[in-house]
Amino acid sequence: MAKKVVASLKKEGGVSFSRVIKMERSPKTGAYVFKEAIVESTNVKDFFSKK
Repeated sequence: MAKKVVASLKKEGGVSFSRVIKMERSPKTGAYVFKEAIVESTNVKDFFSKK
């Protein structure tokens, strides 16, 4: 269950970025924790595939 939010983080002639949010379950408490990062648009799938 992940959600991708695209922000306007583009530079002209540069690399485009995306703001991504991933929901994970905390091993300690069992509650959900949200991990947020700004990654290159080409590496979004890699971010979600990591555990």
